Amino acid sequence: MESPYKGKTGLRRVWNALHYSLDGLKAAYRHEDAFRQEFWLAVVLVPLALWLGDSGVGKALMVASVLLVLMVELLNSAIEATVDRISLENHRLAKRAKDIGSAAVLLSLCNVVLVWALVLLA
Repeated sequence: MESPYKGKTGLRRVWNALHYSLDGLKAAYRHEDAFRQEFWLAVVLVPLALWLGDSGVGKALMVASVLLVLMVELLNSAIEATVDRISLENHRLAKRAKDIGSAAVLLSLCNVVLVWALVLLA
């Protein structure tokens, strides 16, 4: 069954999408410890990047690397919620999906370290 909102177009669709996105951010903050931790890390790191970056490109790279962590964490949380919705039983494919999502978050965090080191130390 398709969503009854799929037929919306134009500004109404954009407005609805904005509200769904805000609902998703609220849900992630409320229900996902890792997202909350990374959100507060971003609250500290984004202003720090704007202060420490010596060029527009450097600042943009530093901020983007931090925001990427939040984006990947949102996707990882969505994968975990979907897997848990399907079944709470231990299954190798469920574990694989969750582990791969977790690995994506880890790589995004490593990316922050690498980007910041290259911008600040190069």
